[in-house]
Amino acid sequence: MDGNGRWAQQRGLLRVKGHVVGVESVRVIARLARKLGISYLTLFAFSEENWQRPALEIRVLMAILRRYLHRELKEMQDNQIALRAIGNLKQLPEAVQRDLAETAAATAPGAKMALTLALSYGGRSEIVQAAQALAKEVQAGRLKPEDIDAALFARCLYTADMPDPDLLIRTSGEYRLSNFLLWQTAYTELYVTETLWPDFREDDFHQALEAYRQRQRRFGLTQEQIKAMEASNSRH
Repeated sequence: MDGNGRWAQQRGLLRVKGHVVGVESVRVIARLARKLGISYLTLFAFSEENWQRPALEIRVLMAILRRYLHRELKEMQDNQIALRAIGNLKQLPEAVQRDLAETAAATAPGAKMALTLALSYGGRSEIVQAAQALAKEVQAGRLKPEDIDAALFARCLYTADMPDPDLLIRTSGEYRLSNFLLWQTAYTELYVTETLWPDFREDDFHQALEAYRQRQRRFGLTQEQIKAMEASNSRH
């Protein structure tokens, strides 16, 4: 969700104003994703690198997050949206950790969509932690190195109970992953828009989904193999 600060600066406002308006985009996109039947929506809200930002901006961001969790609880429950969080959550203020846990518990029953916030998240750190966890299992004699495969490694990631993302939308025209879901996005379709996150609303989301719909996902296969598979599926 990139471009909040630039959105505010373009209007002569404090950077934090962009984050405030960006919350409305979160509300709009989450509601629309649920309406469209999307099962998983993950938002990169705060990276490990973001801890280097000015202390005041970080405090405001944490306050905005807590306010969002409090205000949107009923909205999420009414729309059967379960709130989740991934990342090095222990780095977050205790009050934020508590609010996240309480919101997750309150929204889990009967949920039809998972809204995951990546907070204090870094893709490289996630991979390192997974490798360390597997190394400890090997060291303890509970696992053999040759038994480690991609599926086992994936089960050690924050996203162990989530499918790999189909589509990654990058706002504000940035052409990089920025350390986000590095393992999980191996075959994810990328979509880049110049729109800044505070301006990203229903029409922008529909455009991204339409662009995704027109992609052919081959996963290493040839176009002929894909066509043969599609023909076989249609017969069944």
